[in-house]
Amino acid sequence: MYSSLQIPGSARQFHDRIYAGDIIRIAELPAMTALVALTRVWLEDALHPWAPPEIHRYLSHDEQTLRFAQCQNAFARSKEVREHWRAVVESLGLAADALACDRLHLRFQPHREPRQSMPRARTTATIAFHRDTWGSNLYAQTNWWAPIYPITTGRTFALYPHLWQQALRNCSADFDMRAILERSHRAGRNAVDADEAIPHLLEAIDPQQGVAVDIAPGSLIAFSGAHAHAGVGNSTGLTRISFETRSVLIDDVLAGLVAPNIDGHAPWRTPGLFRRMSDTRRLNEILGCGFIKPYRRPQNR
Repeated sequence: MYSSLQIPGSARQFHDRIYAGDIIRIAELPAMTALVALTRVWLEDALHPWAPPEIHRYLSHDEQTLRFAQCQNAFARSKEVREHWRAVVESLGLAADALACDRLHLRFQPHREPRQSMPRARTTATIAFHRDTWGSNLYAQTNWWAPIYPITTGRTFALYPHLWQQALRNCSADFDMRAILERSHRAGRNAVDADEAIPHLLEAIDPQQGVAVDIAPGSLIAFSGAHAHAGVGNSTGLTRISFETRSVLIDDVLAGLVAPNIDGHAPWRTPGLFRRMSDTRRLNEILGCGFIKPYRRPQNR
């Protein structure tokens, strides 16, 4: 499933491959290893006295939801974390002034017994099948994902590369990102649960056709936000903790160099969620538009 990446790379070649549907694995990257080490120290301090992958054994669901939200917010605000992520990006030959990124996100997926039913809190839920572009309408978007602690094929997420060019019925046409952002601004990110935060599939697919991502800490993968993907239900006995973010090459947004829109119909586009890495200026200001703007699907896509 993966392509390999030679370092240093070409930003143009890298993004062309992403827009063509390549799923790129970068193995044992020193800058990513440093980010993983920093994050582990930070988590082990924040969740002391419990080992982070075992945290679900000691806290109730409500306690996990609160603690994980605190960790996510502090992680996203950390200047040191941002500096380490910039070092990762620059080690791949990508310039910080050419790239805009969204929130740096820690994902927690606690162990659940197979038949255990829990509230779908945004901080703990296994994310349902989706394409990111169903909600964002940013087809120049690259998704980045990496484990912080070791994973297995039962404690990860799955990609569906065979669906790259297959249109799927989904509810993106009725997905109101503006309302979700307004609600998050008023009441906090976790006021929107996991099922409200993304558009959903409206037809049956075989989950066995998903390819579970299994990479070691210190490695990461990059793929288009237009790729279909979903969390794998975790009943492995350990909490999965992973890092993720999304980026766009600013010049490609301006020039319309993007992945294909196969089946996205959402009415809004969300450039304001991204900030230029070099100076944190919002992408919508660079583009000269609103934080969120109406989107009309081009007739030839």
